[in-house]
Amino acid sequence: MSISDYLSQSSSITFIVIATLSIYFIATISIFIYRYRIINRRLKVEQASLASLYKSDDKTPNPDSILYGYINRSNGKLEMTLKSAISDTIRVSTQGLTQLSIFASTAPFIGLFGTVVGILEAFSKLGNLKSASLGVVAPAISEALIATAVGIFVAIFAYAFNLLLKRKVYELNSTLESAAETIVSRD
Repeated sequence: MSISDYLSQSSSITFIVIATLSIYFIATISIFIYRYRIINRRLKVEQASLASLYKSDDKTPNPDSILYGYINRSNGKLEMTLKSAISDTIRVSTQGLTQLSIFASTAPFIGLFGTVVGILEAFSKLGNLKSASLGVVAPAISEALIATAVGIFVAIFAYAFNLLLKRKVYELNSTLESAAETIVSRD
C-alpha cells in the first residue's frame, strides 16, 4: 500500500496528524540548517580571534569578534562588559533550540494520537464485518502504526539536531569566555 492509498483511506484526524508531523519535520530541518550556519560562522570568527590573542600580547580581539564591539563601548568596567557580550551572544545563539526541544518531545505523542485514532477506526470497520481474520486485522493495524513511526522519525531528528546545536553553542561560549579571560588578564 502506498502513502497516497493510506492517506486516502484515513480519517481527517489521521491526515491532520501526518500533516502536523510533516510541518514539524520541515521546521526541524530549517531551524537546524539556519542556526548551524550562523553558530558555526560565529564560532570560526571567535576561534580565530582567540588564536590571535594567544599569539600576541595585545588585549584587543580581532575587529570581527563580537567582543571587539563591546570593548569599544565599555565605560571602564571591562569584565562586566565582556560578561554581557557573552551572555547576549549565547542568548541569540540558542534561539530555535526551544522549538527543537518541543518538536522532539511532542512528535511521538502526536504520532501516537494518530495511531490510536487509526486503531479505533480499524476496529470500527472490523466490527461491521462478519468475520475478522488476521489477514483483515493486520493491515488495518499496520496502517494505524504509520503515524507513530512518523512521530518517532521526526523526534529523532529534532532531538539529534537540538543536541548538535547545543554542543556548538557550548563551544562558542567556551571560546568567548577564554577570550574574555585573556583580555581581562592583560588589562
